Amino acid sequence: MSLTEEDERWMRRAIEIARSKGSHPSTSPLGSVIVLDGEEIAGERNQTHELPDATAHAEMMAIRRACEGTGELELRGATLYSTLQPCGMCTMASIWSKVGRVVYGAGRADVHEMYFEARHVDTLGFIADAYRDDIVIEGGCLREECATLYYPPGADLPQEEQANL
Repeated sequence: MSLTEEDERWMRRAIEIARSKGSHPSTSPLGSVIVLDGEEIAGERNQTHELPDATAHAEMMAIRRACEGTGELELRGATLYSTLQPCGMCTMASIWSKVGRVVYGAGRADVHEMYFEARHVDTLGFIADAYRDDIVIEGGCLREECATLYYPPGADLPQEEQANL
């Protein structure tokens, strides 16, 4: 499957959600939307600091809301859109919730290293190879627009601002 205009439409919605609390990278502007049968069933932003909850990534929150809204544990046939390549935790949640497709905007090479595992493990590849043959993972949807939400590669940031390092 390849990216479509419909994918871009839903990614723009994820960007809108990401910016709902501000557009500066320090506000952790990550957005995620889950779409099933052409309808948005959940849309959430990163809420780790507000809750506080280290698992409250945008994708995790969207999966929770989608399952609550549908009353189902499984989201078969749904597409999860994320403005940033999902981390291993969020990708695993996609696996367990049976999301059929994950579409993300900016990837590892498009943003500062702090957004990903310090050892640069390719969690998407690992999970796709190890767990499911029926999940589709596609990146680069509105890549440049999504990347502007985050600190760029090589940005000189104080250590205390770097989340995962």
